[in-house]
Amino acid sequence: MIPQLDLSSFKNWRDRATGAAPPALPVVLDVREAWELQTASVTPDGFTLLHIPMRDVPARLAELEETYGTAHPIACLCHHGMRSLQVGNFLEQRGFTEVVNLQGGIDAWSHQVDAGVPRY
Repeated sequence: MIPQLDLSSFKNWRDRATGAAPPALPVVLDVREAWELQTASVTPDGFTLLHIPMRDVPARLAELEETYGTAHPIACLCHHGMRSLQVGNFLEQRGFTEVVNLQGGIDAWSHQVDAGVPRY
């Protein structure tokens, strides 16, 4: 099972990834549906925001691997952290080695990181 990343530790995780050799701009993989993304979204700050709905991840796995590689830092995000945990475990089973789940999802993000992100 992939590690759970508390959002209070997100900035440290992001900074470690960007400070690694070679430096890597980490990816926050938002696996929510398009309507959810329109309702509430995070603002990229030292990371790349990539939206792939959970159901589309298997079909886009090769794209993810070709674009970023299996050792690229990826933090999975959903509404409360359950879908993202499933996607993260799926990625780990497919050989991705630097995957974490953002515990509490965008709901926790709104509480702990950016109160301007709407809750739904």
